[in-house]
Amino acid sequence: MHKTITAWLEKTRNELDDIYRQAKPGTIPNGDTDGTAIAVAFGSGYAKTVAAVAKLFAWQGKVFDMFPPDQQRGILINKVTPFSLTFIIAKVYQDKSWLDGEQTIVIDYSTTSFVAKKIRDEIREVEPGVYLGKVWWGKTRILDFALIRK
Repeated sequence: MHKTITAWLEKTRNELDDIYRQAKPGTIPNGDTDGTAIAVAFGSGYAKTVAAVAKLFAWQGKVFDMFPPDQQRGILINKVTPFSLTFIIAKVYQDKSWLDGEQTIVIDYSTTSFVAKKIRDEIREVEPGVYLGKVWWGKTRILDFALIRK
């Protein structure tokens, strides 16, 4: 696991929010990413276990397909199950963050997925190719996650 993401598993939600607020949206990923769930609500002691179990059985990352010529809009498909099957499509674009009102990369499932229609993800590029994300269920924050470009 990338050293930055490993360090994030030790952070509190407030510390992760501060990192997110300091970052710019960055470049929207194009192609395959590896994902790590960050469940800080259970405390940092459990975050590594939750991340490992989620990676093994539930969610491994996202595959982005950005539209030319400017690559500012596109779609993505989540990699799920132990076999990294791809499903649960979302639209990808830049808009204002629900966390702080600043620009962010939005991953919007509201019109593309019956299963995840209440989910909205937001990501910002904290360092080249490394993204910190927030997951919203309706207007409630439920989880943090990390993505790293392959």
